[in-house]
Formats: sequence, C-alpha cells, structure tokens
Amino acid sequence: MTPINVPSRDEVSAANQAIFDQIAAKFGKVPNLYATFAHSEHALGTYLALQNARSSIVGKAREVINLVVSQVNDCEYCLAAHTVIGGMMGFTPDQILEIRSGRASFDAKLDALARLARNLTETRGHADPALVDAFFAAGWSKGQLVDAIVAVGDKTISNYLHATTRIPVDFPAAPALTTRMAA
Repeated sequence: MTPINVPSRDEVSAANQAIFDQIAAKFGKVPNLYATFAHSEHALGTYLALQNARSSIVGKAREVINLVVSQVNDCEYCLAAHTVIGGMMGFTPDQILEIRSGRASFDAKLDALARLARNLTETRGHADPALVDAFFAAGWSKGQLVDAIVAVGDKTISNYLHATTRIPVDFPAAPALTTRMAA
C-alpha cells in the first residue's frame, strides 16, 4: 500500500492551515488524524463541522458512542484518543473497558445507548427493534435516536480514515479489551 503521511501545516492549503491554527490553539497540537483529513481541501472543515454540530447526544453519551463504535470498527487511533477523552469526562478505566464491550451496567440510560450503538455499527444501521425499544424505554427520545445515528456516522468516518491510512497514533495506546464483547 502506498504510505499516507501526516501532513504538516506547510503541506496543506491556506484554509486548512487556518483550521490547524485553531485546533493547535485549543488542544496544543493538531492530532494526526485531524491533520490527515487536511489532505483534502474540504474534508477537515466538513468533518469538524459535523463533529461540532449541535446535538442532543453530548458529553458522556457522545463518548459512549465514540468508544463503542471505535471498538466495533477496531480503530486503534480512535480507541486511544477516546480512552483519554473518556477519562477526562469522568469515566473510570473499568467503565471505559465495559463501554467498549458495548455495555454500561453502571448507568441504565447509557447502557441502552451503548447496546444500540454497538448493534447499529455491527449491522450497518439495521438496528434490532428490541434495542430501539430498550433505548426509548431508558428515557431517550426520537430526536436523540436520530442524533445517536449521526454520532455513529461521525465516528465511523474517522474510524475508516484511520483504517485506510494507518497513520501513527499520537495518543497513549488504549488497553486491550481482553474479554469477548458482551452480547
């Protein structure tokens, strides 16, 4: 396979350089995966607009989706990044591992979300009706269902970019998930 580099600021368009500057100001660096989007004139801005769009799935709920989808898609980059972010959001290391397995037994509402996100990802959107019913029974709304699906799509995009490019992971590696993913 032709190697894909992580472009430096000097290798991207002026528009992407401005986005790099904004990202670096916010995070202290431009993560490799974001930089890789900048090979395209438009993809980085488009992806960030999707990622930062208004949603009813925010905070810990968004991290549940990010962790579950990245685990199903076996994205070492996103698992590493979202393990760090999940910890910053208040999840314990054991909770993060459980979420990655598609469950969140410590919170019934997040558990329903994790189970649905895993199912949506594994079935490419053909959700098990029982899991959709459980999602609603846990207190989620129809609007939150739509926003959860958008969040699954958002994370799938970054998972696919890393799976294709195999750019270096610039976050501490996520611990291995040693148990079989729970049903």
